Amino acid sequence: MSKGARRRPSTTVSSGNLFSVIPKKLKDEQFTEFVDTGQVRIERIVSRGHACGADDWYDEQEAEWVVVLAGAARLVFEDETEPRMLAPGDYVYIPPRKRHRVDWTDPDEPTVWLAVHFPG
Repeated sequence: MSKGARRRPSTTVSSGNLFSVIPKKLKDEQFTEFVDTGQVRIERIVSRGHACGADDWYDEQEAEWVVVLAGAARLVFEDETEPRMLAPGDYVYIPPRKRHRVDWTDPDEPTVWLAVHFPG
């Protein structure tokens, strides 16, 4: 399906637990998609000490709302002087094209994120 094409909403009820199946070790961050309507995408991200490189920036065309459910993380925005520390319950709305990167995630426990992506 091409980007921007509308998907029909699912008529199937699904459920689960956001904290199930969290690996003890991860080579790369784990992304698990729960919903994708073509307009809204919801995913869980699990990090264990993962971070972007100093010159690697996210510059996404979609808006993103992200909340840390467990663990801790530090986000850096290109146009801000201070990083943002995130603990469980902390959320951030990131407008489209707002350059940012994950500077640090807790290496000793999983950082579990819930991310909602949508048109900005």
